[in-house]
This record gives sequence, C-alpha cells and structure tokens, in this order.
Amino acid sequence: MTSTETFSFAVHARDGVARTGAISMPRGVIRTPAFMPVGTAATVKAMYTDQVRALGADVVLGNTYHLMLRPGAERVAELGGLHKFMNWPHPILTDSGGFQVMSLSKLRKINENGVTFQSHIDGAKHVLTPERSMEIQALLGSDIQMQFDECVKLPCSDAEAERAMRLSLRWAERSRKAFAGKPGQTTFGIVQGGAVPALRIESAKALVDMDFGGLAIGGLAVGEPQDVMLAMIDVVEPHLPQNKPRYLMGVGTPDDLIEAVSRGVDMFDCVMPTRAGRHGLAYTRFGKINLRNAKHGDDPRPLDPESQCGATRDYSRAYLHHLVRSGEILGMMLLTWNNLAYYQELMAGMRSAIAEGRFGEFKDQTKAAWQRGDI
Repeated sequence: MTSTETFSFAVHARDGVARTGAISMPRGVIRTPAFMPVGTAATVKAMYTDQVRALGADVVLGNTYHLMLRPGAERVAELGGLHKFMNWPHPILTDSGGFQVMSLSKLRKINENGVTFQSHIDGAKHVLTPERSMEIQALLGSDIQMQFDECVKLPCSDAEAERAMRLSLRWAERSRKAFAGKPGQTTFGIVQGGAVPALRIESAKALVDMDFGGLAIGGLAVGEPQDVMLAMIDVVEPHLPQNKPRYLMGVGTPDDLIEAVSRGVDMFDCVMPTRAGRHGLAYTRFGKINLRNAKHGDDPRPLDPESQCGATRDYSRAYLHHLVRSGEILGMMLLTWNNLAYYQELMAGMRSAIAEGRFGEFKDQTKAAWQRGDI
C-alpha cells in the first residue's frame, strides 16, 4: 500500500450509511472500517507486533495515561519515539488519557485547568491538562492524537453530562491549539454528552467548527446498554462531516462493531478481544466459545478448521481447554491470537461486503451464524 506525506481520508464505497475507505498517512494506509488492537502500554498483550501486523491490523492504539506513568513520555522520546520503542513502524493512535483518569486513578480532582490525580501504580501525584496531554502525545510521536476530554460513566444526570460536555469542548479548543504535530500527523476531537441527544448534537457541531482531522464519539461503552449506545450514534452521525473519519472509542463486541459500521462508523478500538483471550474466551464465526467449560476437555476439533489463523486451525479445543485450566501462558497467547484474527477477519469481511453492495446480507448471515453456534 502506498503512503503519503500528509494526512488524508477518502471514502471508496457506500452501502446505505455504511462506508469503506482509507486513511492515508506517512507511515501507511489505514483501511476502514478498521479495528485497532489496543497496545495500551506499548504492547498488544500476549502478541508480537509482527503477528498483529500479519493478522491485518493497519494501526494500533497506545495510551497517554499509562505511558506517562511508565516508562514516561520523555524517556520514550529519548529512545526514538513510540514506533521504534515498540517495534511498530505503522500508524499509531494515542488516547488522551481522559478515560483512564476516570476509571483507574485515585483521588481525582477536576477543575478548569485539568485533572489532579494519584497514580494507580504507586500513588504518586500527577496533573494532566489538555496541554500536557498533547505534549505527551507529541513526545510519543503518535500519528493520530486525541484531544483531552472528561469521560463520565453512564447512567448519569443530564446536568452532569452537560457539565462534562462543556468542559470537554473548552478542553478541545485548548487541545487543538496545543497540538504540535509534524506533517502527516493529526488530532481528533471527541463528541461527548452522555445519553442526551441535544448535548451530543451540540458537541458534534462545535467540534466540527474547530476543524479537527477526524471526530470520535466518546463516553459510550461505559455502562449503558447497547441500544442507548446505538441511539447516540444515530443522533450524532448526521452532524459529522462525510469527508472525515469517525471513531467510536472503546467499542466493542463483534455485534457492536457490525451495528456501528451500519451506522457509518469508520474506526474502533477495544481491549475485549485481548482481555477475553487471557481469560479463556474465544471469538469465532460461530460466536463465543468458553474454553473453560468442561465439555471441551475431550474435543479434538480446532476452533475453526477453515480459519487462516494458526491458533484457530492447528490446536484442538481439548488442548486449549487444558492450557486455560492449567493457567498456562501459551493458552492466553493462542486465544488472544485467535480473537484478534477473528476481529480482523470480521472487519475485512465488512469492507468487502460494503464495496460489493451486500453489507445487509453480510450482516444478517454473520449474526445468524453467531446465533446458530457451533453445533
């Protein structure tokens, strides 16, 4: 695939609201819809970077919060930047740290300037502001850098959603101003507003006026049911530019992905496939398979004999069950490999279906196979 010295996005095909295209950057092309494996602390857990690439990933995600705490952004910069540090020469998106400050940090205090918090690792005090978040992302050298925002858990009151949304908009302006990206790098704004349609629309319109390189839908997959999440995507999508990528943050299950793509979303990230793999759960075209269940102990079949993934095709369920029940590291590695392979296969299938004008059929057939299971 060719690359470019600037950041650009082009839609190649549409099927209803679903669309396929490409984000072009100096370090490579991101085919959309895209799933970004999560490399929070400069590693996609239990995977080598060349494995991640071979599965079809064009971009991975790193995180400001975790990398600022350990090993430190300045240290990563001195060692040549995040791409060199983790041996991933392809595009990297970094989350701003706002979600982790909400979900992981201790004694969090928010004011107009930013957030003061204690590290969940050692209790050390830190201050994260829009300017510092963008500085850290610049030191890391990520290709797509996210604005600093406040993410609140759902459900929450409308007043709380409005307060956080307006603060996030003010922080968006500061993040946009502080962005010091090199040619080909860009920054995305984040739509907030809880589960209140009017707030979501107001946030989206204000961010469009700030002319970010792309727009993310944040503050979802934080406790709300799927129907609320999908309703918020439906509310926001008509107000997002057609010529810029849309990124649904922290989502999700295979069903979440296929439903969000049908609503015009281009990019996703989630720890689910790697986390599930470390806990004995496999995602396949037959649906979820819990390898901890005793019924798999005598099953000689692989997870899927037709898969191109070695973990999926070349190891018996009985062996995977044994590894999981024994707590062996290899079990975590193989199931993570399987899960990321399935997620990338799902995204590739959606891209092809959209390009060929059969996305509705693909969606129905995929969901039917999940429901039917591996009989």
